[in-house]
Order: sequence, then C-alpha cells, then structure tokens
Amino acid sequence: MSGASIVLETDAEGRRWMRLAGEWRLMALATRYATLNAELTTQAADSSLGWDIRGIQSLDSVGAMMLWRAWGHRFPDNLETRDELEPVFARLYASSKLKEAAPGPALPLEWVATLGRLTLHLWRHLVDFTGLVGQVVLDLGQVIRTPREAPWRESSANLYKSGVRAMPVTALVGFLIGIVLSYLSALQLKNFGADIFIVNILGMGIIRELGPVLVAVLVAGRSGSAMTAQLGVMRVTEEIDALATMGVSRSMRLVFPKVAALAIAMPLLVLWTSAIALMGGMASAQVQLDISYGFFIETLPKVVPVANLYIALAKGVTFGIMVALVACHFGLRVRPNTESLSSNTTASVVSSITVVILVDAVFAIATRSIGLPT
Repeated sequence: MSGASIVLETDAEGRRWMRLAGEWRLMALATRYATLNAELTTQAADSSLGWDIRGIQSLDSVGAMMLWRAWGHRFPDNLETRDELEPVFARLYASSKLKEAAPGPALPLEWVATLGRLTLHLWRHLVDFTGLVGQVVLDLGQVIRTPREAPWRESSANLYKSGVRAMPVTALVGFLIGIVLSYLSALQLKNFGADIFIVNILGMGIIRELGPVLVAVLVAGRSGSAMTAQLGVMRVTEEIDALATMGVSRSMRLVFPKVAALAIAMPLLVLWTSAIALMGGMASAQVQLDISYGFFIETLPKVVPVANLYIALAKGVTFGIMVALVACHFGLRVRPNTESLSSNTTASVVSSITVVILVDAVFAIATRSIGLPT
C-alpha cells in the first residue's frame, strides 16, 4: 500500500476507531499534508475516539509530529500501535516532558542562589587564572636557568604577529585620535586665548593615558582574540591533549611565548602609537591654531616630564602581560565544541578590556604625584 490512508470505523461494541494505514512519511504526505492534517485535527476533538495505527507501514518524524499535534501533544486514551512505531513517538514524548519541566516562577530568595552560583563561577576563574600566572612564573625561572630550552622561535613568531602586524592599524587609529583630540581642544582654547596649552593637553593626555590604553584595547581585540581562538581550536582538535601525551609542556610552548611577546611588543607599540598620535595632533594644531611644528616640538619636553614616558612604558608592559594571560586563560577553558569556542573568545576580549581599565585606574592612583609638570 502506498500513500497515507484514514478510515473511520465502528466496531461490534459500538466504539468508533480511526484506523491509519500506508506510508506516513514526508514524501508520501507532501501532496496531501493540509487535507490529512485538517481531518486528523477534526477527528481528534472527540476524546472517546480510538486510534489504531498498526496499519502504518513506515513512519518518520513528519508523520509522527502530525499525529502528535492532532492528539494535543499526548497519547490518546485508546491507542493501538506496534513496537516498531514506538521509538518515533518516544522522542516526541520526551521533548514534551522537557517543556513541561521548564522552571516555574522564581522564588523570593532565588537571587541568593544566583548570586552564589556567580560567586563560585568567579572564584573558579580566579583560581585557574592564579594557577596560570604561577606556571608562567615557573616557566620564566626555567628560561633564565636554561636559555637554550626557551621557545625562542614561538616567541619571535608571536612578536611578529602581535607587534609588527599591529603597527598599521595602531598608527591609523592613533593619528586620527590625535587629530580629533587636538581639534576639540582647540575649539575651547580659542575662547580663552590659551592656544599654547594645546601642547600640554596633547602631551599629557596622549603619552600618559590615551596611548597605552588605546593600544591595549586594540591589541586585546586583535591579538588577544586571535590567541584565544588559536588555543580554543587546538582544544577542539585535541592538539593540546596530543602535546600532553608527548610530554610537551603546554604552558612553555603555548602560553609563555604569547606572554613574552606581548610584554615586549606592547611598550614598543605604545611608543609608536603615541608618536603618531602626537603627529596628528601637531598637524591639527597647526591648522586650527597656527602653532608651528617647531614650537610644538620644542615645548613638548618642557611641559611633559620624562617620567610620564616611563609610566607609559610600564603600563605597556603590564597591559601586554595581562592581555596575554587573560587570552590564554579563556583559550585553555574552551570545551571541544564550537559554541564554547565563540563564547570564550568573546569573554576573552571583554575581560581583557575590563582588566586593562582596572589596571589603568590602579596606575592612575599609584602615580598621581609622579610626572606632573612643575
């Protein structure tokens, strides 16, 4: 028998039965789906109606779902079936039970449990991150003792990818930021006849604050996400497990080169970006306030003490280490599935930028009396 058939019969005891037969599959139901669905829905309204599906020769999820919806997402009281058909309906029944078991309204103190779960989640992150920092410190000690065993090639590769290849984008953004900052400052300084103080604003703002933070945010979004994705893909493809099987330290070969590379590249990028940003600000100041390049270059060292440059370099080293550690931390937490890879990469970028801002605030408090012009 081909196609799906529906027959309404009455047995010797006067009970009405809906007898189904034929092929209840997508290919067989496609041309008559609307008609059969309407008839099933109409007949299923009678709760005393019996259903006999033993005549169904083949059944797929489409046919089973049609019957399941007609029955109101439950088995009818009078149902005659075969063992071969039960697995298809079992999956639908399990799915409906999961929906029924959905959580109800929140309890009055549900926020306490939520807060506890978040606290434990944060604690696990802190413990794992602390362990990662400790392992990197141990790796550094091993490199100092035995320099020949250091991963120089991996470190140089990461230095090139995280430092050299980041120079164009940091230069472009820095130049534009310098122009914007100079333009906005000039609009206000003109009103008070304080044009020459544009050098103070640009020098202190870019060298001490904007340069390091801007580079850290760009590197966190560019290089930090790439590091997390790289380690995550290695976790998904089980390359990290293969390294452990061969006795290769994942910390020495994967984490330490990235931390060392960013610790070296970040202060250099800070110098590069700050210089380009000052060039952009200098060009804008010349156009807006008619301040010559010679006056700007001559005045800058006088109004911006060299201590601010040291603070910027210290920030660059610290930001680079923190961005690399956070990126590696989330990369090593990736589970072997693509959803975990995407979520941890996103969390890595957000956490890196947050950590950079927090560390910058600590620097601002610790160096509040250092590098100020007298």
